[in-house]
Amino acid sequence: MQAEATIADFPDSAARAAAEEFRAVAAAAGGDRFAFEGLYRNHVGRIHGLCLRLTGHRETAEDCVQETFVSAWRGLARFEARSAFSTWLHRIAVNTVASRRRGLAQALETSVDGEAGEFDRHANEDTPPIDVEASIAALPEATRHVLVLVGLYGFSHQEAADALGIAVGTSKAQFHRARHMLAVRLGLASEGT
Repeated sequence: MQAEATIADFPDSAARAAAEEFRAVAAAAGGDRFAFEGLYRNHVGRIHGLCLRLTGHRETAEDCVQETFVSAWRGLARFEARSAFSTWLHRIAVNTVASRRRGLAQALETSVDGEAGEFDRHANEDTPPIDVEASIAALPEATRHVLVLVGLYGFSHQEAADALGIAVGTSKAQFHRARHMLAVRLGLASEGT
């Protein structure tokens, strides 16, 4: 952690909240479990939403949330405050989901009797889902990840690219593809447009 911030360094309410969070992060990095519990309470909802949208599966998302906060607790001493704590936490969550996906992909490769994945089941349905969450969940993984980070969580393409380990141009292309695929799924555009 870098030098301690004071309230005078943050004149408006949003900046004061940032200063309070900075102090909580510093305290948690020093081993204060109550400070970390406060950080957990402030961020668990958004992290759960992110993990749920990235995985499309409630139990998997809950596991990823738990792993995210365990990783954050263990890595707090290395947090350098170059970005917001929430951005750092989102990156941990994305990495956790990606790591879990890689492990699942490896397990499926070794399984002879593996069932179709969630996307495959949705892709084979005759009627497309009418709800936006189901439509997002049915997108291909890479496309869905960029859409969730950029479109729903407000990451820049650079931040999304960094979090996902892809090029900025790839992030932009995947975002455009996701928007088009959603529009088609929701009946707002035709397949050829």
